[in-house]
Amino acid sequence: MPSARTQLKIEGRPVWAEISASALTHNMRAIRDFVNPPSEKRKTPRKVLSIVKGNGYGHGGPQVARILEKAGSDWFGVTCTNEGIDVRRAGVRKPILVLTSFWPGEEANLLRHDLTPVVHRCEQLQALDHAAAKRTSRKPVSFHLKIDTGMNRLGMATNDVECFVRQLAKCKHLRLGGVMTHFASSEAFAPAPQGQQTLEQEQSFYAALDRLRQLGVDTGIVHMANSAAIAARPESWGDMVRPGVILYGYHPGYDPPEQRAEAERRLPLKPVMSLRTRIISLRRVPSGAGVGYGAKFVAQRLSVIAVLAAGYGDGIHRSLGDGRGCVLVRGKLAPIVGIVSMDVTMIDVTDVPGIEIGNVATIYGTDGEHVHAANAVARGIGTVTSDLLCAVAARVPRIYVA
Repeated sequence: MPSARTQLKIEGRPVWAEISASALTHNMRAIRDFVNPPSEKRKTPRKVLSIVKGNGYGHGGPQVARILEKAGSDWFGVTCTNEGIDVRRAGVRKPILVLTSFWPGEEANLLRHDLTPVVHRCEQLQALDHAAAKRTSRKPVSFHLKIDTGMNRLGMATNDVECFVRQLAKCKHLRLGGVMTHFASSEAFAPAPQGQQTLEQEQSFYAALDRLRQLGVDTGIVHMANSAAIAARPESWGDMVRPGVILYGYHPGYDPPEQRAEAERRLPLKPVMSLRTRIISLRRVPSGAGVGYGAKFVAQRLSVIAVLAAGYGDGIHRSLGDGRGCVLVRGKLAPIVGIVSMDVTMIDVTDVPGIEIGNVATIYGTDGEHVHAANAVARGIGTVTSDLLCAVAARVPRIYVA
């Protein structure tokens, strides 16, 4: 039977995403405790930078940031200045790191909202210093340096460290607050080039840190560990870790796949989002009749087909159609049939007893003691969990529950 949570009153079109504050808080505190084992006896506990970019992986960036700040998150990570401003305007006071830096012309707005930029090119220092010099505050503006250690995406090349130090010495209004890198294959452990890449990145990063320190630079907060590295690579934890998808209840995929079970055992998590809708129509379809666009599904028996009030325009991945996915209804998994439409989806509920119009269907998430995990749904269609979570559309209301 549906849980009490599925009895929420939703005005208008019945599709919504329930965000569990208690699950989010549990995950945040579990991560913090995991990377601060008592056996280490560190003088300063490792910090946690919660990634809330991409609208908080679809959960609502400003809203989850407020929950995470109360749970003890030390920092927050966003993609761009506008995301950071949204989080700041929600009342979050902890530091916010703008991970992909700033576009020319954004410097003043970034500093006005007390956002910490990442610098990944030497020439960005001059523009940032110029904006910092115009502030009334005499306190230096802190930034973090990103070093590219092999991902070849964003970051300063390791052989540009000397150039960076020379340029920084000219910037009287800036202070280096931290140094970071980003792993390309931290989930890979198999005997292949990707399985060795993270170790090579770590070595390159530590060499760059040593060179910075030799040149008299205080490197500040050192951080590199993303979700997979947090769970499986303790040597990479540094001074701060950056959990992303694990904050929202799911471990990433691993190579080999068996590594995921070990990660889940070491660091148990709770799914935070449950994407739900309701059945808005039921019809009996005779054997041989087609259902939906192109009649991609043809009933092989007298079937009961339910229509859900949600489609790919809401976040039900179109790849889940034609029998590749299922939804949770009355404690049973009912297969998705035919092509997922923009606004509706069809499911076969022939074998679900007591089915009625108005019954709740959980696309993924939890319903009472039942769990339909988003990472399992993602694996079934060959994508990653965050693809599903981030795909939940803006028109779907987020309901924050305890």
